[in-house]
Amino acid sequence: MQLFYNPTITETTESFSFDKEESKHIIKVLRKKDTDILFVTNGLGLLFKTEITLASDSKCTVQIISVEKSETPKHKLHLAVAPTKMNDRFEWFLEKATEIGIYEITPVFCDRSERKVINAERFDKIILSAMKQCNQLHLPKLNPAVSFKEFIKLKNEGLQLIAHCEETDKKTLKSILKPNENCTILIGPEGDFSEKEIVLALENNYIAVSLGNTRLRTETAAIVACHSVVFVNEI
Repeated sequence: MQLFYNPTITETTESFSFDKEESKHIIKVLRKKDTDILFVTNGLGLLFKTEITLASDSKCTVQIISVEKSETPKHKLHLAVAPTKMNDRFEWFLEKATEIGIYEITPVFCDRSERKVINAERFDKIILSAMKQCNQLHLPKLNPAVSFKEFIKLKNEGLQLIAHCEETDKKTLKSILKPNENCTILIGPEGDFSEKEIVLALENNYIAVSLGNTRLRTETAAIVACHSVVFVNEI
């Protein structure tokens, strides 16, 4: 199934038109024509079966034939991850986390972060492309980048975890995760969180966790955390 995206449609929508860029792609590149079937999601768990009624490369219009609603996940996973020095590594994380299944992502600038600027527009495009590519019906939310101190003040639902490499008292991630429980996990930069950041997190009710016995790259640690949560919730 080839999946398209339109964030404006709802269960009561009867017909709509794609924007010029998407219309051109549908008609000129994919060579779709009148009466062809397109599957569309609004990124909120709905799958729309539509039929092309106007095959124009400037304004492709479709009529909705049917609507299916996917099962709403019983947990919400929020990963707060320090952007990597090399952009392509963070972009890889965004793509794979979307494929695996994630609810929310926040880039967090830490004391030891080597990157302090991100391209949010490009990140959004990568997430959207990954959602369509793997036929996901829920579009992960990408929050604006914030500092560690700003993020730690936010109130998040469910478990609040910080994964770090310091030799301190930590629980294993697998020992603390439970099905159907919301979870926020902090993943640090290449140089790990600073001692001050770890202390601040613990003072704000975060629990220190370990992701295993090996030292992982930032993007690898984020994917391990993401998969662990999804795996627990598939049992």
